[in-house]
Amino acid sequence: MDKLNGASFLEMLDSGCNNLNNRQQEINALNVFPVPDGDTGTNMSLTFTNGMSEAVKSGSKSLPVIAKIFSRGLLMGARGNSGVILSQIFRGFSQSVQGKDELSAADLSEAMLNGQKMAYKAVMRPVEGTILTVVRESTDEAQKYLEEHEGISIEEYVDVLCEAAKVSLAHTPELLPVLKEARVVDSGGSGLLAVFEGLRAYLQGTPVRPLSEQEKKDQAQPLRNSGYCVEFILQLSEKGMQRYDDDKVRNTLDKLGSEVTLIQDGSTVKVRIMTNLPGDVLNQGQRYGEFRNIQIDNVALGVRPSILDAKEEASAEEKEFGIITVAAGDGLKELFKEYRADIVVSGGQTMNPSTEDFVSAIQKVNARHIFILPNNSNIIMAARQAAEVSEGRDVIVLETKSIPQGLSACIAFNPDADAEKNTEAMTEAVSAVKTGQVTYAIKDTVVDGREIHEGDFMGLVEKDIVLTDQDMVTAACRLLDEIIDEDTEIITLIQGEDASDEQTAQIEAYIEEHFEVDIDAKKGGQPVYSYIIGAE
Repeated sequence: MDKLNGASFLEMLDSGCNNLNNRQQEINALNVFPVPDGDTGTNMSLTFTNGMSEAVKSGSKSLPVIAKIFSRGLLMGARGNSGVILSQIFRGFSQSVQGKDELSAADLSEAMLNGQKMAYKAVMRPVEGTILTVVRESTDEAQKYLEEHEGISIEEYVDVLCEAAKVSLAHTPELLPVLKEARVVDSGGSGLLAVFEGLRAYLQGTPVRPLSEQEKKDQAQPLRNSGYCVEFILQLSEKGMQRYDDDKVRNTLDKLGSEVTLIQDGSTVKVRIMTNLPGDVLNQGQRYGEFRNIQIDNVALGVRPSILDAKEEASAEEKEFGIITVAAGDGLKELFKEYRADIVVSGGQTMNPSTEDFVSAIQKVNARHIFILPNNSNIIMAARQAAEVSEGRDVIVLETKSIPQGLSACIAFNPDADAEKNTEAMTEAVSAVKTGQVTYAIKDTVVDGREIHEGDFMGLVEKDIVLTDQDMVTAACRLLDEIIDEDTEIITLIQGEDASDEQTAQIEAYIEEHFEVDIDAKKGGQPVYSYIIGAE
């Protein structure tokens, strides 16, 4: 193939999307740390699926239009750092192909190089040994080949791109010691390679198709009680109203999961389903209209209250400041609201909110200046991306990487100060917080020379695992020894959903006996982390 047109471009993307979706569990399994971390494969799959859904729904056959709509869909659906980077790659790609109805191998290479540059530009502190390395080395190598071999075909270019990405991915453990120690390659880079290999399969005449339901069940080897609880509220389009058939949709959903709730109320459809295939469920819904609300929860980590009975929030009179923050757990959500947060976006370590989740929250907060507190390092990029696309709004993203940092930022907020002074005060408050967390190990592994066994409780200081113990309370007390120093004045102890009041009382007694600090104990109800500890 010498030229790629709009129709073949869309079919090629579909093959890449299917390959990524089919391999998402394999990519999730590359998790380096034994801590639940956001599921890179699932994040990238949901990101790419959102882009494909928008492109298909447009009905366009124009390559520049498809690329632009696909890019926008990726951007709005981006979850986690790898999802955001993936969206930026195709954002750069889209910019490069505008005005071109067909692409040659040279055009394709130019677009991929622009995608590479856009991805690096989006990351404030690029880390090599990640998806960034894989996209850079593969696109550079493919461009070099193109320059040395005149008149190559589209197939030949993509084949070189895939092989270079495979070599780059295999080399990632040499660039990131943590990958080498865990004996895995980078998960984000693996996801990108899955996309590239799907593109190549289409060009070779064997496009990747979605796995059958049985194949997906056979492929999935879940830990604990796995899968996802997917809920959405769908506004049927005019065509969707004509095509929608309750029995047909219910039968389709029954094949994708279990415990299906399906309610149609006029032009609104509400769905709840337990599934291992969240992307496929959303694909089915998007065939009939526009999503008004989406919620996806990892079952192993607890399910949030249902959104099916949620009511639209009324727009308030414009005010000077608004605060959007991210948290999981009813107690934490209420705590943030007590500390002046207008909207608490559901999410955290295992279910990263999308760019669109933040954009929706920004639209609901009627304020001249809006602060976003992501409270997790894997959510910051999506928050920044939402701020960028929310034109006409002054959105300030503070790099809060933990719940205690977010709480401190809220406490430091002064409604009588201006935006600049609040930004300075809140940033200073964040820098003064040391965060400790107690969680469980989901697999046997070795991290920083420390042998960790599935089921162990681990103590983390910021993102570093500093201790393991078979007992939750002992792990928490040992962690306090690590984070409390002579300058510490206040300890905030936040109890998770799997910790008891009795265990919390034991930890409080330990603090009172060993340290001269004030204790502020809260019931957060958060999943994943038995205790979150803030030291100030």
